[in-house]
Amino acid sequence: MAKCCLCGKGVVFGQNVSHSHRKTNRTWKPNIRKVRLEGNKAINVCARCLRTMKKA
Repeated sequence: MAKCCLCGKGVVFGQNVSHSHRKTNRTWKPNIRKVRLEGNKAINVCARCLRTMKKA
């Protein structure tokens, strides 16, 4: 679900590292928005692609 239809940007996994270097798992989620195009079709687009679409 959390994936851009245009560029394919999705969830990225990594680790939180504390001051004492203990590591715990975490995720970075993309800024996904549901956008309606002509013909009432809705697609999931990241904020970067949405900015690029507005320029064109």
